[in-house]
Amino acid sequence: MMRRPVPSGRIHPRIPGYLGRALSLEFSAVQQYMTQASLVEAWGLPEAAARLRREMVEEMHHADRLTQRMLALGFAPAASQLRPARAGAHLVALLREDLRLEQEIIALYQEAVLSCRRLGDAAHEDFFAALLDEEVNGCRGLEQWLASLTQPRHHDFGDRVYF
Repeated sequence: MMRRPVPSGRIHPRIPGYLGRALSLEFSAVQQYMTQASLVEAWGLPEAAARLRREMVEEMHHADRLTQRMLALGFAPAASQLRPARAGAHLVALLREDLRLEQEIIALYQEAVLSCRRLGDAAHEDFFAALLDEEVNGCRGLEQWLASLTQPRHHDFGDRVYF
């Protein structure tokens, strides 16, 4: 995808609103993944903790890009509504909570892309579309991880399959 420079001049008031809401959701995701990583580590699941920390770092990169964009536009970044981290009794419950949050982030980026398209703001459309693409790919990874934990496991012993 072609990256357009940050536009100079007047910015439609919706753009800072989308950036601020996105920053709040990305920081909420950072907090959630950080909390969950510590929790699953305490449960004795170091591989799951490492994967959740990688998710946390990805969300931190998104927050950083949003912050840089806000500063380039001349306004102070403010994540106004940090959500509480959602936990659960087991890894599957945690991942379901993560998918809910990721789907909310995806919906926001979809809305922002469409709004920018209607406004004729190609630079911000590209910016939000790139974040959207990354979030969709990340969500697919979470869905696959969740599926791997919830699908019946089977063992093939000759001509008999055991679940």
